Amino acid sequence: MVKERHNPDGFNISVNVGEHAGQSVFHVHMHLIPRFKGDVEDPQGGIRGVIPSKQKY
Repeated sequence: MVKERHNPDGFNISVNVGEHAGQSVFHVHMHLIPRFKGDVEDPQGGIRGVIPSKQKY
């Protein structure tokens, strides 16, 4: 559905497991982030790099 509606160039998929990995509530929670060529300066900056103001938590 995301691919057909938004036509991204790629995706980031993220799951945090455990408090030290950033999980704050113990449950399965997955992020599927559509990515587009040029959307951030360095796409290798990790999942939190997608929103620079959220890199530190």
